[in-house]
Amino acid sequence: MRSGLQTPTYLCSAHVTATLLPAIYGSCQNVDMNKILLIDDDPGLGDALKTYFSRFDLTLSVAHHPRDGLRRLSEEGADLVILDVMLPEMDGFEVCRRIRVESEVPIVMLTARGEVTDRVVGLELGADDYLPKPFDPRELVARVQRILKRAGGRETSKEGELVFVDLQVDKERQSVRVQGEEIGLSHMEYRLVELLASRPGHPFSRDEILNALRGIEADLYTRAVDVLVSRVRQKLRPTDYIKTVRGAGYSFVAPRA
Repeated sequence: MRSGLQTPTYLCSAHVTATLLPAIYGSCQNVDMNKILLIDDDPGLGDALKTYFSRFDLTLSVAHHPRDGLRRLSEEGADLVILDVMLPEMDGFEVCRRIRVESEVPIVMLTARGEVTDRVVGLELGADDYLPKPFDPRELVARVQRILKRAGGRETSKEGELVFVDLQVDKERQSVRVQGEEIGLSHMEYRLVELLASRPGHPFSRDEILNALRGIEADLYTRAVDVLVSRVRQKLRPTDYIKTVRGAGYSFVAPRA
């Protein structure tokens, strides 16, 4: 079976790996390591990533079958799920759908197929990022770390709340309440609401939103903004707080309290 991993050139030497990487990235004795669950039927990929992830204070557990992955997520929990699209008996899209019924845990999807439609479907189902195989493990780690930083609230943000009539955005807790009831949002959905609510009435273009939410991957996800806005609108109903500005993008419309 072909692995989905590209070996970085600096990992080709066992000596370099053993001597330089610990010096560069520091000791891995941190007890506060993030738990990552990989659901992928390629045993070679799981074994390789376990060792590599440990250098970045990331504990990786591996499930080779989708049902086992769902069970382990339910019983053991995880800070982030890495999910392959092509799985036996149940594809990654169905696994993502089932996870989203119960949890807002961040999800990064992997696929050996590079079709844009696959990426859009995954994002529509609530995935937070998408990485085509084969990939460089450094890129996967970078994406995982960025998502964990955002989801865990460790990214620098202004204190306080954005308060509107019937809606409050709590920046400290990274939560949104509508009429006093907290709305279940993924970290990407929350960040969209905070971005738009930070400048009520201002039309944000799709490019502005992508740059704010995804940075270097922005050019890959033009359609993703519409998908994300649609999901958030559904969750904030019955009030439509996000308006489409023809030819400009989207704006947040709500009176201040």
